[in-house]
Parts: sequence; structure tokens; C-alpha cells
Amino acid sequence: MNEELKQEMMKKAADGKLPCAVARKIAEDLKIPYKEIGDAANDLGIRINNCQLGCF
Repeated sequence: MNEELKQEMMKKAADGKLPCAVARKIAEDLKIPYKEIGDAANDLGIRINNCQLGCF
């Protein structure tokens, strides 16, 4: 996991949770696949919530 991704996720996660829309925006901004966001969330102990697409 790259450091920029880690920092963005940690900065935007509240109480160990990250809304799906925010996770998707991070992926799009960093030009990485959604799966990489999911894997990073698992590694960081962050739960993706309010998922509209069923990706997480």
C-alpha cells in the first residue's frame, strides 16, 4: 500500500469507518482500483460503510 493512500484513508476515516462514496473518491483521485482501497481498508482495520455498489 502506498503512503499517500494510507494517509488519505486514515485522514478521512472517522471512528474506524469510511463511507463508500469517500472510498470511491479516493480511488478515483489516486487512479487506483476499488479493490486496492478495500485491501488497504482491511490492512488498516477500517470498515467501509454505506456502500452503494456492493463493492466493499
